[in-house]
Amino acid sequence: MLEIENLSRHFNGRPVLDGLSLHLSPGEYVAIVGESGVGKSTLLNLIAGLDRPDGGRLCLEGTDYSTLDEDALTVLRRDRLGFVFQAFHVLPHLTVAQNVALPLWLQGQDARAAEAPALRLLEAVGLGGRAASWPRELSGGEMQRVAIARALVHRPRLVLADEPTGNLDPANARRVLELLAGRIREAGAIGILVTHSLEAAATADRVLRLTSQGLQA
Repeated sequence: MLEIENLSRHFNGRPVLDGLSLHLSPGEYVAIVGESGVGKSTLLNLIAGLDRPDGGRLCLEGTDYSTLDEDALTVLRRDRLGFVFQAFHVLPHLTVAQNVALPLWLQGQDARAAEAPALRLLEAVGLGGRAASWPRELSGGEMQRVAIARALVHRPRLVLADEPTGNLDPANARRVLELLAGRIREAGAIGILVTHSLEAAATADRVLRLTSQGLQA
């Protein structure tokens, strides 16, 4: 269960999010749409523990973020969250397979144990033949698929995706959206997709629009 109660975040005295509430149950996958600048990425960063709210409450599976210090937030992100960033954040000094395996390494798995699930996810996103490649050898769309595989490899309880298909052609966009939705439902996890694409949003269980008045169905 993800519980968001009266969440607020201000920048330079201006409210970007003000009194936002949302409850999501395991297995639920929602898409959030809205105009640029309305606070969609800010909301994802707060849910991911990458930013602190000015008010309100965030709770994932009984863990209240406000009680956590930075070290505990790092552990929560490592063990329970998967995040697909717009900017990929693929590490240039690791191969494609190593980038995907990284969450498993951070959890303490050795390279041999982490290799098989990493390779399975690369096959699932259509990059099975690029495991030994370096990020500099990939296109933007391929790096986005690496980032999606990395976000899913450790079977997180909460998957956050910020415009995950923005760099993909239509065929690969459909492929990764189906993968995201399928993995979230199969694992009984919670998924939040932020997107401008109505086609992408349609793959979620429900679509919410973020406005200055909050989230609306």
